[in-house]
Amino acid sequence: MTSKKSSLSFWQIFNMNVGFLGIQYSFGLQQTAINPIFLYLGAPEEMLPILNIAGPVTGLIVQPIVGAMSDKTWSLKWGRRKPYFLIGALLGSICLFAFPHSPALWFAVGLLWILDVGNNMAMEPYRAFVGDKLPEKQLSLGFQMQSLFVGAGILLANGSIVLFQYWFGGESVEEAGTIPQWLYYSFFIGAFLSLTTILWSVFKTPEIPPTDDELLKINESKGLNLGQKLVEPFKEITEAIKKMPKFMWKIGAVYLFQWYALFIYWQFTTPLFKLTMGHTTSEAASQAAKMSLTYNIVTMLVALALVPLTLRFGGKKIYSLSLVGTAIALFTIPFISDPTLVLVPMVLFGVGWAAMMGIPYTMVSKVVPAERRGVYMGILNMMIVIPMFIQTLTFGPIYKYLLSNNAINAMLFAGVFFAIAALLAMRLNETSKA
Repeated sequence: MTSKKSSLSFWQIFNMNVGFLGIQYSFGLQQTAINPIFLYLGAPEEMLPILNIAGPVTGLIVQPIVGAMSDKTWSLKWGRRKPYFLIGALLGSICLFAFPHSPALWFAVGLLWILDVGNNMAMEPYRAFVGDKLPEKQLSLGFQMQSLFVGAGILLANGSIVLFQYWFGGESVEEAGTIPQWLYYSFFIGAFLSLTTILWSVFKTPEIPPTDDELLKINESKGLNLGQKLVEPFKEITEAIKKMPKFMWKIGAVYLFQWYALFIYWQFTTPLFKLTMGHTTSEAASQAAKMSLTYNIVTMLVALALVPLTLRFGGKKIYSLSLVGTAIALFTIPFISDPTLVLVPMVLFGVGWAAMMGIPYTMVSKVVPAERRGVYMGILNMMIVIPMFIQTLTFGPIYKYLLSNNAINAMLFAGVFFAIAALLAMRLNETSKA
């Protein structure tokens, strides 16, 4: 990338990030609709963590490799990052269309693996794409704009679930082994948005050409034989980890507790409401969607407001406080049985989600070398999926034997982990690469 980047207008930054809407709509369905589908198809609650292992495994493999590959890619027609999130969006679109037609649990689980590959392939280069285009003074706005679209995408996904259940769900009794017809429409919308929003950003935002030195390295990479090309991303990842700034190790510690807790929340919200409110699976899934609607509305409203706050008080303080608020929300939810009052803690959760989806990426983008931004954004996302991987392997037994198969205990457990993450976030020094 060129050493001096031009500032972009608000709407140029907006257009650049529109593709994140479709990606996050897909993730919104994963957060709220996938686990209920597993339950509809007969999965026991204690199996939910291991059934979600596709996310962390594909993220661990796909994101850093795609990041390393995109650093060494350049096409006059398609650019550097765009080819990867185009392919990822196409994969995601196909899977979202097929998902509600799943005839059995094994089929739905298999589709989730392919869907996660597509989503990870699309999302990782998108983080580097923003870092490539924006000067340092606009990085906060760029990544918080992504946070806004995170909220908007998940808001639309969950809003569609609530709306379609209201329109078409009726009072029908759940049929074992069958996915309700009203759930189909949200997935069809996701299939459309996954591809069209990415295409909007692709055609609206040109990429910055590589410098002569970067182009030389890219051309050298093209001259490698097939075996060398397959090995090169792994060598690049290994080298980047060896030289990784200490700041990233510190944020990895925060992410260990933060993302472990988030995965618990997404997996066990539906079982929680079956327990605390006496809901059926459909009713509990609808309530979980309303929760997600609420916190993502808040995320949309506060995402850009966090930009001046982080500039004034520092990302570390705002990030840490947001994690404290998220912990308070999770400590509160299990003790509220009113379907309306339980939405109130989601205000704190929404502020936390807005911070989580923007501030860490801004901080990391400032401390990593530009020529390796893709691979380091991939490594940052490894720090997301490793806790998720650990959670899918460990939380099933914890839930069954330590927490007594009780979703209330699971949510309190997640709250404790958010509190630990908040303490660790206070160790982050965003002014230094050390």
